[in-house]
Amino acid sequence: MPARPRLVVFVRAPVIGGAKTRLAAGIGKVMAWRAYRAMTAKTLRRVRDDTRWLSVLAVSPDNAVTRDFGPAWPGDLQRWPQGQGDLGTRQARAFEGVKHLFSSRERGEKKGRRWPVTVIGSDAPDITRRDVAQAFTLLKRHDAVIGPAKDGGYWLLALKRPAPRGLFDGIRWSSAQTRSDLEVRLRGHGLSRIAYLRELADVDEV
Repeated sequence: MPARPRLVVFVRAPVIGGAKTRLAAGIGKVMAWRAYRAMTAKTLRRVRDDTRWLSVLAVSPDNAVTRDFGPAWPGDLQRWPQGQGDLGTRQARAFEGVKHLFSSRERGEKKGRRWPVTVIGSDAPDITRRDVAQAFTLLKRHDAVIGPAKDGGYWLLALKRPAPRGLFDGIRWSSAQTRSDLEVRLRGHGLSRIAYLRELADVDEV
């Protein structure tokens, strides 16, 4: 059997003041906390229980890895810390680290050692398991798959191999140029076959 793809969901500890600071500036910390908990729980309900891939939580801050947040973070999902650095540094670490979740049989199964991995956030509440399945399907014929966000960013990134060193360097995060910067970096590292999913909104501000 081929290696089972991995889905990495980036999450922040669902505590008041711990996530969605830009959203909190518009609706207050408590409402932003409630919204984030709801979005995280909804996202995980939709994508986690699928036999086509294995779901893993990439957790921030690191000391939240062992904490119990009830249904917001199901206790049976494997977790690992995102670590320090900007989003690019943390994503690179996730793409590199997730290969260790593949068994030795899976890692040695195909020449070229391909580990299909998709990374998503928890703030695009319209994402479905169909989106994730489509990303993994497209990854069979492409180097990368991007889920474009309406604000110029992206809500999903899938790669069939570990991210090249420096892939995320120089990207302008949280800007209208985030996705275009990523596209330039992908092509600059020889990952020119890029596929796209439907455009979604991620919730950062009111």
